[in-house]
Amino acid sequence: MNKAETEFPVESGSTFFKGIFIGGLLGAAAALLFAPKPGREMRSDLSDKITLATDKTKEVAGVVTDKTKSIATTVGEKATDLASTVSAKASDILTTVSDSKQQIAATLQETGKKIGDTVSEASGDIASDVKDASADVAEEATNSSKEVADDAKDAKEEVKASYKSSY
Repeated sequence: MNKAETEFPVESGSTFFKGIFIGGLLGAAAALLFAPKPGREMRSDLSDKITLATDKTKEVAGVVTDKTKSIATTVGEKATDLASTVSAKASDILTTVSDSKQQIAATLQETGKKIGDTVSEASGDIASDVKDASADVAEEATNSSKEVADDAKDAKEEVKASYKSSY
């Protein structure tokens, strides 16, 4: 590749066809200039050649149009199929998520009920334990106060006896 080809690469096939067209025009002009035929015959031959080239161009354009329509139809069908597949998959995912959400909600509700039952049970057990402990404390306090009263009475008697014996 030369420097010009490196700096300005051909970016599409249209450049190639433009080159062919320009080359064809230059060749036709050169043929006119160097042709041994008289002008009238040359113009007639040139008109025939242009008509032939035009017909071929129209034929190629028709084939390209048909191919383009065929490709566009195929792409449209594939896009429709893809859209249907994506829609179906999205619907499946939505259904799965909805089902999972309902299962999770039911599980949470059931777990909440179990926790409530456990808390109620534990609360009843604690209330019973507190009542029993309160009764035990009251009984112990009563017994202790009787003992203190008895000890106080005994101490009073001892103080009286020791006071009387000193005087």
